[in-house]
Parts: sequence; C-alpha cells; structure tokens
Amino acid sequence: MIKKIDHVGIAVKNLEDAIKVWEGLGLSVEEIEEVPDQKVRTAIIHVGESRIELLEPTAEDSPIAKFIAKRGEGIHHIALGVDNIEEHLAKLKDAGYRLIDEQPRIGAGGAKIAFVHPKAVTGVLLELCERNEE
Repeated sequence: MIKKIDHVGIAVKNLEDAIKVWEGLGLSVEEIEEVPDQKVRTAIIHVGESRIELLEPTAEDSPIAKFIAKRGEGIHHIALGVDNIEEHLAKLKDAGYRLIDEQPRIGAGGAKIAFVHPKAVTGVLLELCERNEE
C-alpha cells in the first residue's frame, strides 16, 4: 500500500546555504546525514508527516552532481512511502515499469529505497521508501 508522500528530494550545490534559505522560511533542519554509497549529504526538514530532503553531492561523479550540472538546483525526486517495498517493486516490474533499482537499497535514515525511472513516470524520478518507524 502507498501510504503518503514521504519526501521531496531537492538537489542543492551547498547544503549550508540551502539550510539557511529553508530555515528563513520558518522550517527547521532536524538531522544531517552523509550517505557514502550515494555520494550525498542530506538535510532532513520535517513538514507535518512528510519531509523535505536537501541533497548535496559529495563527489563530482554522484547522481546529484550530474543532475545539478545538467539541470541546475531544484526538485530531484518525489518519494512515496510504502508498506512493502519488495512487493511494490515486483508489481511495477510485472506491469512493465522501467526500474532503476530492482532490489531495494539503504538510503538516508536507514530507509529501504528504490527508484523508478523518470521515463516510466511522466518525467518524474520516483523513489519508493519503506521506513521502520511507520
């Protein structure tokens, strides 16, 4: 079952500068985490039951660095919170959706994550996200 929009990922060049912008809007960063295998530092801002995830590349060859080089800073992906990520991936694959990840991996906050290719979802990079606390 899809439960909610878990978060919106926003690619930024400089995490500290971006944090100042979002805190200037009256929001608070609750945690900063580096995810080495994704070559990214994240800042998590809780907004009600959802999150905004600021994403700063930690290497020039990271997916976020490539995104910024091609498109500039901005919305990178939308993540849907799901109950059973493996089941969702299998259903999407069976339905013919193009998957970036056929098996989940671990993302920020220890969540299981997997991406669906933007060409399969009207040009939007879609992340499935299963969290233990939910």
